[in-house]
Amino acid sequence: QTFSTADDNQTAVTVHVLQGERERASANKSLGKFDLQGIEPAPRGMPQIEVTFDIDANGILHVSAKDKKTGKEQKIEIKAGSGLSEEEIARMVADAEANKEEDKKFHELVATRNKADQLVHATRSALKEHGGKVPADQLSSIEGALSDLEKAKDGDDKATIEAKVGKLEQVAQALYAAAQGGPADAGAQSAPGGSAQPDDVVDAEFTEVKDNKQ
Repeated sequence: QTFSTADDNQTAVTVHVLQGERERASANKSLGKFDLQGIEPAPRGMPQIEVTFDIDANGILHVSAKDKKTGKEQKIEIKAGSGLSEEEIARMVADAEANKEEDKKFHELVATRNKADQLVHATRSALKEHGGKVPADQLSSIEGALSDLEKAKDGDDKATIEAKVGKLEQVAQALYAAAQGGPADAGAQSAPGGSAQPDDVVDAEFTEVKDNKQ
């Protein structure tokens, strides 16, 4: 599967391999992690990191991550027996079933957080490039709504995040119109989509690893 970066100019990612049935990573068993460094700086969502899982005849799990542009690759091997026992698997499956509704809500919260994060990023970029085309009073409203969303987007209240997203989308119509090449007084516009990427690329919340050379 192909993933991408979460931040602009991100030069490294951490791949964390887990085993389990839960939506929340911390509720699953960690099998290992490794870093892929040397990604060329680019807008978030542009780098393509191909992650491959393969189990050989000896039951050893091979996980690799490769930057499609640079060809740089990092791998990890997870030996058979380092995962879950049959009893542990059965227990985790039962646990996942018992927490199905909780995990569904968590999945929806994460999706809402991601939407908010993407909107914040797109709006910040639009302000930087096209803010001068928007009247000062509207800019003030946009910046206020943007600040409110930035404060709320990592919280646990899905309804509050959605409300802040809606507010920003509403007050920033003129900015979005300017970013899409139309007049600032155009009708309803959607937020700029940010960096274009292939349909099969997944945005992932990788942990950024600081390059020692930086």
